[in-house]
Amino acid sequence: MVSYFGGAMTSLRISLGYELEVRGRTREVEQQTFQNVVDQVVLGDRLGFDTAWFVEHHFTRGFSHSSAPDLVLAAISQRTERIHLGLGVVLLPFQSPIRTAERVATLDVLSGGRVEFGTGRGASPLEYQAFQRPFEKSRQIWEDSLEATLAIWQADGEPVSRSNEFFEIPDVAVYPRPAQRPHPPVWVASTSLEGYLAAARHGYNLLGMTMLKGIDDVASDITKYRECLAEHGFDPASRRVALMIPWYVSPTRDEATATAADAVLWYIRRQVNLVTPPDYYDARHATHRVLGQLAAGMPPEESMATLREHLMVVVDDVEGSRKALARIAEAGATDLIIQAQVGGLAHERVCDSMKLFMTEVAR
Repeated sequence: MVSYFGGAMTSLRISLGYELEVRGRTREVEQQTFQNVVDQVVLGDRLGFDTAWFVEHHFTRGFSHSSAPDLVLAAISQRTERIHLGLGVVLLPFQSPIRTAERVATLDVLSGGRVEFGTGRGASPLEYQAFQRPFEKSRQIWEDSLEATLAIWQADGEPVSRSNEFFEIPDVAVYPRPAQRPHPPVWVASTSLEGYLAAARHGYNLLGMTMLKGIDDVASDITKYRECLAEHGFDPASRRVALMIPWYVSPTRDEATATAADAVLWYIRRQVNLVTPPDYYDARHATHRVLGQLAAGMPPEESMATLREHLMVVVDDVEGSRKALARIAEAGATDLIIQAQVGGLAHERVCDSMKLFMTEVAR
């Protein structure tokens, strides 16, 4: 979609992003959360949001119950008409490329070709332990799995063979084929410059976030991503960069803070520890830990100030949200994914924020 702010036109595409947080342990709260999220995406379809992105996480009680995003999106596909359906992301190392190809293609068929195929390797050592994959080989497993999945789709129903330490494709034809030819757009999720460059070398679209590094460092990484695209023969202007940010907008900043600050901080503290677990040391994530975890550990008012300053979250009025939107465009993003449903915010407040964003901020 084309959005407007400050009297100027921007090509930022505005989408929705979901972790499927559940603040409450009863089955009833969990089930209502799923229903609310589906209803929100139906509303988003009418309001003009571009894509609804759903993560894949496992064993993250409360923080994310989105362990089967393709099933949620399949349900949504039958109640919507135009909004794209984003898998953000499929954790490829945890299943055979055959199953990935089958399930994503099925969703693409059911939705009439609306799937955006986000991929990633995950950041949780616990997930690797449970699915019996070596965390230290996660990047190689992801690369091999993605290559095999794309090969299946590009074969267009003809047999494919692959032999790998972690999967086997024994000269089989895989169905159904995706509605989009040869396959849905490919996105790669990353929080590190290394991941950005890995995506660029293959010409993949990029899914990122500001939550760990802040907008300035992310902007620098986006510049390097686009330079790497060009170095490998890809047109940087043809590749999309999406940033996912928790976002709540109200008529006044005070009202936004009173309504959403607690929910946003609850979410941030859990997200930072998920992406960079406290007992997992990786020198490549050192700067992420300093900014993200220090901000999450501050007193609430100080934490919100730091998170706002670095555009790790947006909890603001219309004018403040417009300024934030402009900063995101200046950073080099083509897409903004707002996490409107965050930290257990009441369904009615989420819908109010979505409506205000699309009627006042993005136009």
